[in-house]
Amino acid sequence: MDLNTFITAKQVNPEIESDTETTLPLDGVTVAIKDNISTAGVRTTCGSAMLSDYVPPYDATVVERLKQAGATIVGKTNMDEFGMGGTTETSAYGPTKNPVDTDHVPGGSSGGSAAAVASGAADVALGSDTGGSVRNPAAFCGVVGIKPTYGLVSRYGLIAYANSLEQIGPIASTVQEAAELLDVISGPDPHDATTRFDNGETSISDINPPDSDSDSDTITSHPATPKTYAAAADEDVSGMTVGVVTDLLDGADDRVVETFRAAIAELESQGIEIVEVSLDSLEHAVQAYYVIAMSEASSNLARFDGVRYGPAGGATENSNETIPNVDANVDDGNWNDSFAAVRDIGFGEEVKRRILLGTYALSAGYHEKYYDKAQDAREWVKQDFETAFEKADVLATPTMPVLPPAIGESLEDPLKLYLMDANTVPVNLANLPAISVPAGEVDGLPVGFQAIGPAFGEEIIIQVAAAVE
Repeated sequence: MDLNTFITAKQVNPEIESDTETTLPLDGVTVAIKDNISTAGVRTTCGSAMLSDYVPPYDATVVERLKQAGATIVGKTNMDEFGMGGTTETSAYGPTKNPVDTDHVPGGSSGGSAAAVASGAADVALGSDTGGSVRNPAAFCGVVGIKPTYGLVSRYGLIAYANSLEQIGPIASTVQEAAELLDVISGPDPHDATTRFDNGETSISDINPPDSDSDSDTITSHPATPKTYAAAADEDVSGMTVGVVTDLLDGADDRVVETFRAAIAELESQGIEIVEVSLDSLEHAVQAYYVIAMSEASSNLARFDGVRYGPAGGATENSNETIPNVDANVDDGNWNDSFAAVRDIGFGEEVKRRILLGTYALSAGYHEKYYDKAQDAREWVKQDFETAFEKADVLATPTMPVLPPAIGESLEDPLKLYLMDANTVPVNLANLPAISVPAGEVDGLPVGFQAIGPAFGEEIIIQVAAAVE
């Protein structure tokens, strides 16, 4: 069955292999990598014709850690172009099919990664989550996906869509396997200033390479340093409090809500107290998210111009059009025309739409009207979550408010596609951790249960997800 799961299928063996005296955490485990995470010597396209020939000269930190943990990489997975989409249909390399039902989308933007795990093409996978792009496909494909707290996992080597929102996260068949993968990829990274160091004191040699030029003997340690996330999957949940976010049940498919309610009842039977919480700010979360994400994208993607990155001239893969040679117009001073021509052919329609909207939101006269207000709304969302966690240890919602759409259905209405993210984007705005775990099926299609935790509360959401599982 051809699901179009991989853009590039290539095996990369571990840097270190287990022996009779050493057992590595991912020995013998196969891993699929989303195609926006850099892999040395392996083509990394971001699902775009713009990067059809790009081969990174280095590994992302998470890839390096996988190889050192004994994992075998099996390929780079299909994705919505530059992570912009929720169905894996905006890829320049064609849509990925959902292994559960091939007439339906696998979710996105990490749809290829979720499909690889659900179909057995890989044991586990890595995706990236900007507004739900790990949890969405995990829910639609009936697997487990974790969006870590911002700063828990290094972003070094991730080709950015929206820097302040996205995190690399694991996808697996079970909560235990996802947590084991999180154990491997989380932790401090001297290459990434967005990783956190705020949980006590540790030696600088614990996180920096021996030849580090750091002149400090100690720094505050990373929140993941003393933890083993996999162990949390076996811990008792009785006595915990789970808050049902009622705002995110309104407007959801009735069948999804019914399945979610059944999972909540199961948690209650295990000794968890269930309360209802409401966050008024969530009414504005989707709008704020898209203004911020598109604004950051318009800046991040400016470098793809055919000079620094992107094809300098010639035919693009999967396209009959020819990208003009930028250098040919330099002497004539036609840089803008050349850049525009490269980007017109190299980018897909959804990427162009988001760049244009983001540029507009940042332009003179509109920055305060849109971008500044979106940042204000983001702070409101954060404050609402803080208040909610005074009432509950973990918050719960359906991961997605709808069942997986049929292939081709969502592309006709971009606004409908954006609104589908209503349950996932608030987590990214607040930089919180969340996990999606299968809650059941409706008409043979999976429904996901989302558990949201306080910052660096990965252990507690893993506990609840394991109880649902």
